[in-house]
Amino acid sequence: MSSADKNLSVFNTADLPDIATKRFAILVAEWNSEVTEKLFEGAYQTLVQYGAKPENIERGNVPGSFELTLGSQWFAQREDIDAVIALGVVIQGETKHNDYINHSVSQGITNLSLKTNKPVIFGVLTPNTMQQAVDRAGGIHGNKGDEAAITAIKMLGLYSQITKGSVKRG
Repeated sequence: MSSADKNLSVFNTADLPDIATKRFAILVAEWNSEVTEKLFEGAYQTLVQYGAKPENIERGNVPGSFELTLGSQWFAQREDIDAVIALGVVIQGETKHNDYINHSVSQGITNLSLKTNKPVIFGVLTPNTMQQAVDRAGGIHGNKGDEAAITAIKMLGLYSQITKGSVKRG
């Protein structure tokens, strides 16, 4: 089934870990704020819905998606932050700027996760049009912010299983 035909924010929530004591940072790009605010709302509400305490969720704003990597690094370096969620939107446009920005941010966030040994989640939309962005920020295709929050929760759960030696077998 193509993405044009379904809600992309359907995910398995069985066996989610207890996140009541976990601390999250959500970093939000201000560029395309009509979309990024909806991504933030989705991520925040999903974290709270699955057990995060509102006082354990911090928000930071950066000017655009390119700055998500450094902002995420500042949060990830803090001992009291367990996971970082980076939210932004880079729309295709007439030039290739989106290719450079999307590649830089995705590579930077991957490297940051590895460097800090913490989940730093890539919640950046990379649509061709503004309508595609809207459709993925609480529209007909769900909310990428929800997905980013669930990903952070699941990664914390996996880390806990690995460090406790309780990874499922078979």
